[in-house]
Amino acid sequence: MTKWSLSTLSRLKSDWLFTVVTRSSACVAAAIVFLVVAFLISESIPAIRQIGVGRFITDASWHPLSDQFNLTPMIVASLTITLGAILIAAPLGISAAIYCQFYAPTAIAVWYRRLIELLSGIPSVVFGLWGLVVLAPIVARLGGSGQSILTASLVLGLMILPTVALTTQAALRSVPGEWLAGGAALGFCRSSTIRRIALPAARRGILGGLLLALARAMGETMAVLMLAGNVVEMPDSIVAPARTLTANIALEMGYATAGHRSVLFVSGLFLIAIVAVSVSLAGFGGAVDE
Repeated sequence: MTKWSLSTLSRLKSDWLFTVVTRSSACVAAAIVFLVVAFLISESIPAIRQIGVGRFITDASWHPLSDQFNLTPMIVASLTITLGAILIAAPLGISAAIYCQFYAPTAIAVWYRRLIELLSGIPSVVFGLWGLVVLAPIVARLGGSGQSILTASLVLGLMILPTVALTTQAALRSVPGEWLAGGAALGFCRSSTIRRIALPAARRGILGGLLLALARAMGETMAVLMLAGNVVEMPDSIVAPARTLTANIALEMGYATAGHRSVLFVSGLFLIAIVAVSVSLAGFGGAVDE
């Protein structure tokens, strides 16, 4: 009885300690997010008070030295490049995960996964150099200099493809084998089992991977800085040059004065707001599906 009681107390203590550690870690992670947002807000308040939110949309152009602070072209460029990257990475990444999980022989699947993991470890500046030397001249045949929204989207799509592929495969791997076996027992072929059982069951994990990829694409700086063209004007086609919010912050933060610097922090708030809206819409869509 004593041994059983000591064992029970030991397990309870272990469970309590594990609960405290995980809860503390969760609180720290949430606190970091709130502190980052609070820091951005505190640094943005001088610009918001002095300039007003409306002028970030209605000013004629972006010329901080001339008191012009229109962020609209850069917001549009950020959204366009991110959307283009997701449209490229989502079908390729999901297809790669399906092949690796359901079709590839074990030996090939292992090496295929390692290849995707290697792709995820390539620095963004290397992607930028490759895109600048190899891809930009090809895109230039469609018009312009080759440094454009299309070039940035293609390279960014390759950069976030491993995130989509690896998270999708993890979600597919978590689908219970009994469900797949049940589909086979009902006479489903492999493709029908994947479409009707595996993908619907893994949709929340796949959506989470797409959100991670979206956040990575929205926050990417170096490759986009090298490939998008860095022209602050409203793009009229996918081969037009553009400048994203992240590239603008990286280019101008080094020499920005007080008011100009505060506006750049407002750009950071816009980025966080875009990601937050995307996550909220995705969460609402998942809730509706359920």
